[in-house]
Amino acid sequence: MTSIDAVLTAARTETQLPPSGRTVVEHVLALDCPEAPGIVHAVSGFLLDHGCDIIDNKQFGGRTDPADSHFFMRIHFASDGDAATTERLREAFASVAEDFGMRWQMDPHGAKRRVLIMVSKFEHCLNDLLFRARTGELPMEVVAVVSNHRDHQRLVEWHSIPFVHIPVTAGSKPAAEAALLDLIGDLDVELVVLARYMQVLSDDLTRRLDGRAINIHHSFLPSFKGAKPYHQAYARGVKTVGATAHYVNAELDEGPIIAQQVVEVDHTFSPEDLVAAGRDTECKALSNAVRWHCEGRVFLQGNRTVVLR
Repeated sequence: MTSIDAVLTAARTETQLPPSGRTVVEHVLALDCPEAPGIVHAVSGFLLDHGCDIIDNKQFGGRTDPADSHFFMRIHFASDGDAATTERLREAFASVAEDFGMRWQMDPHGAKRRVLIMVSKFEHCLNDLLFRARTGELPMEVVAVVSNHRDHQRLVEWHSIPFVHIPVTAGSKPAAEAALLDLIGDLDVELVVLARYMQVLSDDLTRRLDGRAINIHHSFLPSFKGAKPYHQAYARGVKTVGATAHYVNAELDEGPIIAQQVVEVDHTFSPEDLVAAGRDTECKALSNAVRWHCEGRVFLQGNRTVVLR
């Protein structure tokens, strides 16, 4: 991390308050658990007991979702303290979480996730993610870019990010996936983003990446499969172009949906115009999905997601 990045990160996570001499640190608590009486009371009581102020609270479940008696909550809060405060609060909150059988995480607000991006030959989503990460729009640190081609090596290295070429053939696919898993482990990767990576992942790899790999595809699937889907759509006179970002699972392009984008088109759009419109929707859907995941807003529940925006 450069000195500038360090200053920006500190500014997002700590606010000096000269009048009282206090230092305020901000945190995000994301949790889900089976619905039960007293969850909100227990969480808010914990925050009160530890001198915390709630900045923003989103929740869903219980009576609002009677078909699935599960509860979801994301709280952005502040407290007095320093860089070690989050860990102390984690230790103290563990007993509350255990009482309700919670899945939960608590992190400093604005913490950057360690992200590995995978790409093949289409560069628009890669370029968009790298730009948004570089400008601080996405709370992530791109620790490496992996590709089965070398087309975008110069772009990645211009951003001072390691580029890793892992070629894939029918015979080398198991070895390529093993190399990828080793890289993910060595770099302590928290999220893998398939930014138009055109190789199908094996069932074993998708299981290992369950809940921490996001893919993007055009929303024409399954209507227009195979080569040149936008040209197929043009031939059918489509009236909307869209894209879907979802978690990766063993069902090709059918994982739990995180974000979608749609734009209206009409008969005046050429196949090239549809491709351009499709690129825009893919970039926006993918960047939204990555942002919401990194900010702790996405909860996996079976075959769907709950996104507390």
